Amino acid sequence: METTKKGRSFKLIALDLDGTLLNRHHEISNENRKAIAEAVEKGVQVVISTGRHVKSCKNYADSLQLSSYLVAVNGGEIWDPSGNLIERNPLQQDFVQTMWELCHQHGTRFWAMTPDSEFREGFPNEITKREWLKFGFDLDDQEIRETILTELRKNKQIEISNSSPLNIEVNALGINKANALKKVCDRIGISMDQVLAVGDSLNDLAMIQEAGCGVAMGNAQDLVKESADWITDTNEADGVAKAIRYWVLNEKMV
Repeated sequence: METTKKGRSFKLIALDLDGTLLNRHHEISNENRKAIAEAVEKGVQVVISTGRHVKSCKNYADSLQLSSYLVAVNGGEIWDPSGNLIERNPLQQDFVQTMWELCHQHGTRFWAMTPDSEFREGFPNEITKREWLKFGFDLDDQEIRETILTELRKNKQIEISNSSPLNIEVNALGINKANALKKVCDRIGISMDQVLAVGDSLNDLAMIQEAGCGVAMGNAQDLVKESADWITDTNEADGVAKAIRYWVLNEKMV
């Protein structure tokens, strides 16, 4: 696998944030910054591809001085290099109503995103008057998690993933990081074969499977590691930098 992909010319690096580019303090290490800067200097586009709201991820892109596309809310929104919204993909409001009722029924923590806001405490009454991008369940009890997943899977019009083993994330059907990155690739005239994608959770799975090279973090969930072409170091040990140096900057592993 490594021998067939090593030496390929990657034109775009797609990076998840939490558990991937960011360490446990939600910071980007100096080594990760240096590797990203060297890749950009080489003419490679670096795209943040995250489940986060644009309001909580754009500052990271800005701190890296990236002038590239931004994939937010698991592909629920795509932003261009000038900060213009290209595409927004909402969840059906009645699905959000049903998920809120499930959350209330099982007493789980939640979060939900609209284009303007992120709700974590206190849910608005006027669900049908808002545009919803994502709904998330945050829970510690594995049995309740499986019960909720069983209910959610009955709905064939939603995309189910997670950003940690302790949560569930729901987007509209077909909305994931891979499909968003395909649209970015079309805009800049490259193919997914020229993409290096790095992530750790189930919301990264599609882009890792469909990229030219999918890299799982050393701290990634097992299914992500099993699906990846390569496993790098953890997010506490500059795993992103090591992947970029090996695959894009063509440096030998020490």
